[in-house]
Amino acid sequence: MIRKLKSGKYRIYSKKVDPDTHKRKNLGTFDSKEAARKHEKEIQYFKHH
Repeated sequence: MIRKLKSGKYRIYSKKVDPDTHKRKNLGTFDSKEAARKHEKEIQYFKHH
């Protein structure tokens, strides 16, 4: 899940909520939406291979 921050950057959050904190984990912050999408794709590939 990619969200835009007030600073104009984009952050990837995990899809599942962390049971301890009841929040989503931060999986990285990126300057552009394209960079965030690319990294999210890499995360999904890594999880399934």
